[in-house]
Amino acid sequence: MRLGSIILTVALCSFSAYYIYEPIPEEIEERWKLMLTNSFFRSLSHLADLSELLGLKDYMGVMYFITLAEKVVPVSDEHVKVTEEKFDGVEVLLYQPKHRSGDAELRRAVIYLHGGGWCLGSSRMSPYDLLARNTVTELGAVVLSVEYRLAPAHHFPVPYEDVYRVVKHFLQKGVLAQYSVDPGRIAVAGDSAGGNLAAAVSQQLQKEPGQIQFKAQALIYPVLQALDLNTPSYQQNQDMPILPRTLMVRFWSEYFTSNKALFRAMMANTHNNPESSSLLKFVNWSAFLPETYHRKYNYSAPAVLQGVGGEAVGMDGPSRSFADPRASPLLVPDTALRSLPKAYILTCEYDVLRDDGIMYVTRLRAAGVEVTHEHYDSGFHGAMMFTMWPTDFLIAHRMGDNYIKWLKENL
Repeated sequence: MRLGSIILTVALCSFSAYYIYEPIPEEIEERWKLMLTNSFFRSLSHLADLSELLGLKDYMGVMYFITLAEKVVPVSDEHVKVTEEKFDGVEVLLYQPKHRSGDAELRRAVIYLHGGGWCLGSSRMSPYDLLARNTVTELGAVVLSVEYRLAPAHHFPVPYEDVYRVVKHFLQKGVLAQYSVDPGRIAVAGDSAGGNLAAAVSQQLQKEPGQIQFKAQALIYPVLQALDLNTPSYQQNQDMPILPRTLMVRFWSEYFTSNKALFRAMMANTHNNPESSSLLKFVNWSAFLPETYHRKYNYSAPAVLQGVGGEAVGMDGPSRSFADPRASPLLVPDTALRSLPKAYILTCEYDVLRDDGIMYVTRLRAAGVEVTHEHYDSGFHGAMMFTMWPTDFLIAHRMGDNYIKWLKENL
């Protein structure tokens, strides 16, 4: 009996070690903490796959547990006043400083858009609540955190349109005056899918004459294009923790449609059609990535298939959507970049989205836009939001501090 117990214990330990351990680059700090954290994400992903296979609940419905587990009820404290509002029908959380040096003093403002692949996430998650409070106390700013609707219940362009409506409402002179916000000191910021939405709404605003414009945009490891899902960073980091290539491709496909045909085509990088092929020049990484990021990879233009958009997913739907700059901000021509606000772009070495951010840095600078590019050689996707116990990482606090420092100096 004792021998059997020992064998069972050894077997369980061995299985646990096998499941938890994964090869993570030595450059990443706190590797074992990341392994343990990612084992939870992988377990949930496997459960979501099984649930969808059995017809119990769709994949994203199960993965939404991550959002629910970190949700809090944002409340006011001694320094920050928190209120829940609706701007043009869209839920927002408004964070304002309680103490002001003078009643006539106008304040800075940051519109923040959470990440989560357009399918997960919430402004009410504890890391976003903490970031908003830190921004308010460090900058004396008003922070507007947007609770946009999510896919797959609300496919593109609904999340973008929710954000755009909030931005347009907030940037009205009367609304800014109500919250004592300086019209010349407003920024938009977001991480991951939120960075995508921030970039897209910045581009849209600058097309509108007479519209109050952003002074700055901060894009934290943003996702910026859906045409080439085989860039060097997608290949190098396809099995990295938190956001492997398969999950990012699933986020993209679910943003556009629940038809699994698009997911399969995107996984094979064969989802482009003649309509989107004319835009591939804007995501040619051999031209826009510095040589150091090419590594061992050679550029090969994504395949363009005549039947993909029409037969698999509907020519009037997703195939047009992923070529839409509101979904893929990297696809706009150079002329549309020249009048954009100064930008802070954060990228991580061990992130499938690394090259999206770096290509945007290259193109913005070439168009004459002032860009601060902060690249973390030991960074991984989502790192800045790992600020709460038990998944708090040192790099997350450095990223958050540097982001707020840049806002303080540039807004």
